[in-house]
Amino acid sequence: MRPRLLPRPTNTPPTLAVWKFASCDGCQLSLLDCEDELIAMVEHLSIAYFPEASSAMIGGPYDLSLVEGSVSTPHHLERIYQIRANSNTLVTIGACATAGGIQALRNGHDIDEFMSIVYAHPEYVETLAAATPVSDYVDVDFELRGCPIDRGQLLEVIAAFLTNRPPRISSVSVCVECKSRGLPCVMVAGGTPCLGPVTHAGCGALCPAYGRGCYGCFGPSESPNTDSLNEQLADLGLDNRQLERLWRGFSGWSPEFRAAADNAHGKDNEP
Repeated sequence: MRPRLLPRPTNTPPTLAVWKFASCDGCQLSLLDCEDELIAMVEHLSIAYFPEASSAMIGGPYDLSLVEGSVSTPHHLERIYQIRANSNTLVTIGACATAGGIQALRNGHDIDEFMSIVYAHPEYVETLAAATPVSDYVDVDFELRGCPIDRGQLLEVIAAFLTNRPPRISSVSVCVECKSRGLPCVMVAGGTPCLGPVTHAGCGALCPAYGRGCYGCFGPSESPNTDSLNEQLADLGLDNRQLERLWRGFSGWSPEFRAAADNAHGKDNEP
């Protein structure tokens, strides 16, 4: 994650902008939840644009842009190109911005039919054919995953930017977090379907800590073996339709999880 060095006045702190696209605001709230750390951070980083936190808005260019949400409308598409052009470093935060999010569940279906059911006047609604990650359209310098993101990881990304170094974000799976907490494996001990073996760590194994299987909020881990996990999940009694629904969740539009879901869907439609 290296700055692109757009022009900025000398002897001034780097500027931060926080942007929202199609999302629930949860990842922006994770930044506000930093509280004391956020107060200390503003001594080294000027918050220039953050409507969730302040009505004061300073024009770009910006040294660091944090983008929450998926690109879902033509207006989003225009904005993300403008934001990229005016940002030295662009970091996407959360499952929506990095993998399409829950709204990507509509991808591949008849969006006109959906709108006719939900809206009284769908002719006034403008939308793209698919809700997709920001990286589908512009270069992204770093992706921070989660639904929502982990505040500690977010602070690490900001600290890495300020010190001009790569973020130290672990690439292990949720299973490692389970073991580090001394939690029993919900799949082995309880026969509970779980995406933990192929999901990026960061949540602290929140769901398994309560006896629930991982839902894949933090997206695919490094080199996930989804085929092997599908076999194990099938051994637990999940049919192909249930497998497909499990993969098409928070990060279901990520290439790895999408392929696993498509594979299960294809098997379900075999003669």
